[in-house]
Amino acid sequence: MHPGRLRLGVNIDHVATIRNARGGDHPDPVRAAQIVAQVGGDGITAHLREDRRHIRDDDLKRIQDATDLPLNLEMAATDEMLAIALRHKPHAACIVPENREERTTEGGLDAAGLHNRLAPLVSRLVDAGIRVSLFIEADPRQLEAAIRLGAQIVEFHTGEYAHAAGEQQAIELKRIADMAALAVKNGIEPHAGHGLTYENVQPIAAIPQLAELNIGHYLVGEAVFVGLEAAVRRMRDLMDDVR
Repeated sequence: MHPGRLRLGVNIDHVATIRNARGGDHPDPVRAAQIVAQVGGDGITAHLREDRRHIRDDDLKRIQDATDLPLNLEMAATDEMLAIALRHKPHAACIVPENREERTTEGGLDAAGLHNRLAPLVSRLVDAGIRVSLFIEADPRQLEAAIRLGAQIVEFHTGEYAHAAGEQQAIELKRIADMAALAVKNGIEPHAGHGLTYENVQPIAAIPQLAELNIGHYLVGEAVFVGLEAAVRRMRDLMDDVR
């Protein structure tokens, strides 16, 4: 870890998606984690979904054993996922909304509306020494809820920014920047992710308060053409250029 620099967490879910298309063992997400470690990635993110559509239960321990990088476990707010998190003790647990029908996580968690459901989960994870992150929209009401819940981290959903253009993109960027500053002021570490690409990452990476970006699908897609090592290196270089 390099203090002061923007960290890059690489989500390796979609390496497992390709593996599961055939039901065998190849390509192995563990190998992806090892490559990320070799090229200077700062963390591994994996989302264990209720339907196990990509990462499987046995992948978690194998990923943890394969590298020294911190594992960020993305999880739904369910008792099953809480038990898995407490068993594996990842460095961080990022609570995300989950809907069986969605292809990817659509939008942020309603931390405000789900306060009573989330409060016991957050406290169990914190008590176990797991850093708790909430994947939320860059919205004052959701940030306030994260503060009330005692989350140490918020990860701002950058999907609206990624899909916007021109003036609307500038508005979305300012919203994320303002909320990142407000998070830091309240003692919460802000991260960001979703839909980030070579083309749109730099304005987000330039927000000085952000501590980490989580990028997955785009990097795995680029890796098909150039290899994972080259894809991660290029993203790292683009981030470093503006910080």
